[in-house]
Amino acid sequence: MKITRRTAVTAMISATALPLLGGSRAFAQKTIPLTIASSHPLIIPWVGPLKTVIVDKSNALLEERGSDYRIDWTEAFGGTLYNFNQTLEAVTTQLTDMGWIGSLFEPASLPLQNIMYSTPFVTQTVAQAINTMNLLNAEQPAMKAEWAKYDVRFFGSCCSDGYSLYTKKPIEKLSDLEGLKILGGVSLAPWIEPLGASLVATGIPQMYSQVQTGVGDGVLLISTGAYPLKLHEVAPYVTRVDTGPLTFGGFGINADTYASLPEDVQQVLAELGGEYSKANADLIVQREKQVFEAFEKEGAHVSDMPLEQKQEWVDRMPDLGKAWVEATEKNGVPAREIMKAFMETVQAQGAKPLRDWSANI
Repeated sequence: MKITRRTAVTAMISATALPLLGGSRAFAQKTIPLTIASSHPLIIPWVGPLKTVIVDKSNALLEERGSDYRIDWTEAFGGTLYNFNQTLEAVTTQLTDMGWIGSLFEPASLPLQNIMYSTPFVTQTVAQAINTMNLLNAEQPAMKAEWAKYDVRFFGSCCSDGYSLYTKKPIEKLSDLEGLKILGGVSLAPWIEPLGASLVATGIPQMYSQVQTGVGDGVLLISTGAYPLKLHEVAPYVTRVDTGPLTFGGFGINADTYASLPEDVQQVLAELGGEYSKANADLIVQREKQVFEAFEKEGAHVSDMPLEQKQEWVDRMPDLGKAWVEATEKNGVPAREIMKAFMETVQAQGAKPLRDWSANI
């Protein structure tokens, strides 16, 4: 039999006899070695809760419930084990037992987890985004199967704030974007090109210098990502578009590792996975407020895009929902069913979509 690093995780549990003072018997407190990792540093809102929630609360919760088990954590945050494009592979292959998985880097492998990139202007709050995707992952067989294909048990979505514009000149109407070169992720091309602008696909680390040197006239990016880059120094006109908070992965555990754990440890990790989502959402709300206050304090010109302009923008986009369904179903995935469930669930969570992306599928 082939023995992998985690095949015999139960056998690796070390037992140390600890007498109960004043008790009638002694019990063995068993220690389970587990690794938790991420490709990004703890300062990132969807990574920090891996430490503050999963690691820091797990043993206290086990003790509170009278469990004999404790977890001996190995923490490998900030890319010490793997980089951003290996977050799924690392958990699948048990390079780490669990960690943050970025579905945005895995559009081919995790298309259902990336549905929100094809449904802009649907959510208004991070809670709507988080709750919708957590419910779909818990209730939809196709969502569960997508993770199971890669030997992952998924327990909590992560989210970001919506996208906004950072430009060298003010954007007072949508026609002001015509002819501009906007920097952003390649998946944002169908968002920006219907407005007469061109998308220059790039990575976040290069954005500041590319605006500074004229490669781009502006950037479409989440605000909690834009502020640490100081984009407002080179693109001082900040237009709060708020395309809607969206999810892009979350907290997952290798399925074999999870199956090998005692039931009470499984339960604690599953519950903390849900708490991880809430902690991430709370951080996003807090930091988004802080960064917009900082933009104004540091001299940026901040404005809110009027609702009628946002409506015009989303109406000018191609039918992203239909395109996503057709492309995804070619691979045998029930995308039509998931798109309908997504739109129904997000509205049940209180969202008021500016466009029904399931209307024509």
